[in-house]
Amino acid sequence: MTAEGEIHSWQVEESDRGERVDKFLAGKEADWSRMVVQSWIREHRVRVEGRLVKSNYRLQSGEQVEVTVPPPEEPEVKPEALPLEVVFEDGDVMVVNKPRGMVVHPAPGNPSGTLVNALLAHCDHLSRIGGELRPGIVHRIDKDTSGLIMVAKNDAAHRSLVTQLKNHTVDREYTALVQGNIPHDRGTVDAPIGRDPHDRKRMAVEHSHGKAAVTHFEVIERFSRATWIRCRLETGRTHQIRVHMKSIGHPLVGDPIYSHRSHTFPIKGQALHARLLGFDHPRTGERICREVEMPEDMQSLVAGFRRESL
Repeated sequence: MTAEGEIHSWQVEESDRGERVDKFLAGKEADWSRMVVQSWIREHRVRVEGRLVKSNYRLQSGEQVEVTVPPPEEPEVKPEALPLEVVFEDGDVMVVNKPRGMVVHPAPGNPSGTLVNALLAHCDHLSRIGGELRPGIVHRIDKDTSGLIMVAKNDAAHRSLVTQLKNHTVDREYTALVQGNIPHDRGTVDAPIGRDPHDRKRMAVEHSHGKAAVTHFEVIERFSRATWIRCRLETGRTHQIRVHMKSIGHPLVGDPIYSHRSHTFPIKGQALHARLLGFDHPRTGERICREVEMPEDMQSLVAGFRRESL
């Protein structure tokens, strides 16, 4: 890291010969779009073999590409009086039911309307271990996944909850609707998950460089073109349930990234809900367990699939 930013470099492989430098760099990180890379090129942050180049420069095998990524501009996080469904709260911990469509914490380009903004308006103290953009946030669920999430009000509680997550002693159960008919009543997907080498914005089952990931599932009800399932996580990888169910041929209903795009359903985002959360209270050791029903959009989907199947 320098005062100008963090330096990244790659050597061009034979398979990348002839590719434009902006496209080459945009594929290296999920949040590096070609527009962003082109702005870095205009700011003289990209060099090939030590030379400044234009966006349309075609790479040659063996060349060294270097980019200096500017430090992120962190937005100021402000309290916002947003609706917040609290299902448990004391002086150390909160459990909240996040609605579908709400981002957990602010990020550049998305500074407001998040769960963190709502939490800051709700309470005076949150743990600071996660940094200024993630006060109180111990774990996350995707924007378009609804359901339960733990929040730490102080650093001691935060450390305890993180340790429980690492030790796999936190109970996390989801309910989901997947496409197609799962033939067996229950099963386990044990497959490592990593960044998709062909699309850095996606995750995939990656046996060469992925991290261990285990999902247990059980069928609740079968319909003519979907299956309602319950999932229990042993690990908590990014997009874990979504990737694992796609890997066995049953992507989540409505998933904008991993489902069959020819299939449309009356739901915005994937039909996935974190319905149960259980953990040991950081101060008392008491087992805290909370459950919440599926949101109305998923209940409507179940009812619709049920009618179709009659």
